[in-house]
Amino acid sequence: DIYPGETLGLVGESGCGKSTLGRAILRLTEPTGGQVLFRGKDLAHLSQREMRDERKHLQMIFQDPYASLNPRMTVGQIIGEPLETFRIATGRGRDEHVQELMETVGLSKRFIKRYPHEFSGGQRQRIGIARALAVDPDFIVADEPISALDVSIQAQIMNLMERLQRKNNLTYLFISHDLRAIRHVSDRVAVMYLGKLVEIADAKVIYDEPLMPYTKALISAVPVPDPEIEATRKRMVLEGDVPSPINPPQGCRFHTRCPFAIQACKEVVPPLAEIKPNHFAACIRISPEQPHIEKVAEGDAPGLRDAQRIIAT
Repeated sequence: DIYPGETLGLVGESGCGKSTLGRAILRLTEPTGGQVLFRGKDLAHLSQREMRDERKHLQMIFQDPYASLNPRMTVGQIIGEPLETFRIATGRGRDEHVQELMETVGLSKRFIKRYPHEFSGGQRQRIGIARALAVDPDFIVADEPISALDVSIQAQIMNLMERLQRKNNLTYLFISHDLRAIRHVSDRVAVMYLGKLVEIADAKVIYDEPLMPYTKALISAVPVPDPEIEATRKRMVLEGDVPSPINPPQGCRFHTRCPFAIQACKEVVPPLAEIKPNHFAACIRISPEQPHIEKVAEGDAPGLRDAQRIIAT
């Protein structure tokens, strides 16, 4: 679930399915199964006409701010297009609304007749944000919105998104492979591996007390600014290559690289279970009674019985 007004950060290695999930939620990529529930409606099974009505409430900020903007359209036309598509404003009213949106995202209304190639990367991303805001959405998928930008510009865009969220009570799915950015903007964090969510918890809990071995490895790879701490801290290094998402391993998809894997991990698909209050993880080596993994006997799988019970029901 993504709660109203929150930012859920979605993190994972490149190619694990983060962007595909975001696009599937909005039906930009057609889902092949499952449900996408929004206000009680299953978006995955709506007709094109019904989905068109819902798109006013659901918008996306794309990773590449240049590729997502039509180079033959002016900024005014780009931002104004959804206003006309959803019959929100036309003519002079549309132009006034476009100018308000430009000022909201920190762009001068003097730029209204300029084309995308005349702007910097950060300015283009602001145009993309203004376009998403044009229809007054409730939920925005932000797909790697800062990865193509310089570090100094990244902070500006994240601060802008936070300010707009407070002002408009927006809900974000913030997709990134940058764990530092995810920590800065997210209320909760979901970790994905090979197309599966393997851990979800409050952002502070994920970074301070991760449960899944994969999450621990991700966080241990984040550099620490203090050189003394960086030189002494232990890193969890994963061996082997990431399996193909087309033909993922049986059982737990992470078992081929997990230092704590046992035979049962190769056979049982772990459910995403609540190990601690509001802290979910997919691992049969942990359970509510034993939330910490250790290298112990081969047959040890504290959460196996719980996993089999959940799967059976």
